[in-house]
Amino acid sequence: MRIIAVHLLNNYSGSPKVLMQLLKGWTKNNIETHLYTCGGTGFLSNISGVKNHFYWYRFAKNPIIRLFCLGISQFFLSLKLVFLLTKKDVLYINTVLPFGAGIIGKIIGCKVIYHLHETGMKPKILNTFLFGVVQYCATDVVYVSNFLAKQENLKINKSILYNVIENDFRKKAEIHLNEKKEAKLILMISSMKVYKGINQFVKLARINPKYHFKLVLNATSNEIDNHFKKEILPTNLVICPTQKEVHQLYQEASIVLNLTLTKLCTETFGLTILEAMTYGLPTIVPPIGGVTELVENQENGFLVDSQELDLISLKIEELLENPLLYQKMSLSAITKSKFFDEDYFEKESIRIISN
Repeated sequence: MRIIAVHLLNNYSGSPKVLMQLLKGWTKNNIETHLYTCGGTGFLSNISGVKNHFYWYRFAKNPIIRLFCLGISQFFLSLKLVFLLTKKDVLYINTVLPFGAGIIGKIIGCKVIYHLHETGMKPKILNTFLFGVVQYCATDVVYVSNFLAKQENLKINKSILYNVIENDFRKKAEIHLNEKKEAKLILMISSMKVYKGINQFVKLARINPKYHFKLVLNATSNEIDNHFKKEILPTNLVICPTQKEVHQLYQEASIVLNLTLTKLCTETFGLTILEAMTYGLPTIVPPIGGVTELVENQENGFLVDSQELDLISLKIEELLENPLLYQKMSLSAITKSKFFDEDYFEKESIRIISN
């Protein structure tokens, strides 16, 4: 078996991290694995045993230019794949964006597996086109949650493959469980998108001056400065650019939040929430979406809409001022996180590609 994996933008966000875990599992099982992605530094860089191939793509803030760059990138990707793919290969496409790969895979007639992390892309015409390509070209679809599988409901053979925590990550977390925190710190790790609730996090810090807040964004310092340049930030808030190493963040945190605005976007899973649970951190997340398959209300966290900042503030205070409740939720979070382990992920992914 030979697997040709395809991803668009290599960075330190969730979807390339999941593909990195897949690639490591396949090479560990002596499967010949090739990766096509754009250049740059991210989770997909320098993975041992993977044969790398690069194609051109450039992210642009302007949506029209971004669409143009996507189209050009898929043309170049298609030219590269048409000379490598054979009918015996497994073509594994991460996210809906590399549509050129799906079309070439369909033409050649190999097994085409899409790993879907997203739903409801904008503009709507792009969403219709991309998911239309999936419906026409894919032989199998892998969803990151039951929520996403029900949301899209493509008429293709489907599997659920939850995102998981790597064994090395879990071992590092276990060393620091139950450590006393220096301060009562609320953490959120997010991409720098308004619909991720980053402005709500700033407001939350402002109305809770007795606690410390840290916002870690997948962006550069200049991008962060430009976004908040017209705003006077509260003194109890620290905003950090992209962090390659996240263990220190969870070690110092007391609570982790996800404040995605559900009217604009619905979380399909929530990898940072799972990482927080592995560290025994209670979480507060939206009441809908794939993240509810991780967080059970009042068991290992709270389900609260991100617009209800006063209620979120009450839940933060309830957790941080009630040690017995905090300890109960912390233990429950650790127990729940153990289901999402690397061994399950590796075995299930091998089963999916071998069907």
